[in-house]
Amino acid sequence: MAKLKVIHGRENCIACGACAAISPKFWEMGEDGLSTLIGSVKEGDQFVLEITEEQKSENLEAAEVCPVQVIQVKEEE
Repeated sequence: MAKLKVIHGRENCIACGACAAISPKFWEMGEDGLSTLIGSVKEGDQFVLEITEEQKSENLEAAEVCPVQVIQVKEEE
């Protein structure tokens, strides 16, 4: 079964807050002003969170509203 993951390239975030506004269950603004993927773990230079199929649409919305497209939702085997 494929795993769904949200991947956040936080270092390129411009702190617009769109993701946190559209999906506050998964996104918040950090103390440094950049968005933070709640519950994620750092993997290399990105932050990753495994999600369920039910959580996919909300995170896809966050990815779509990101003006610099640093949020991705991917399916991995």
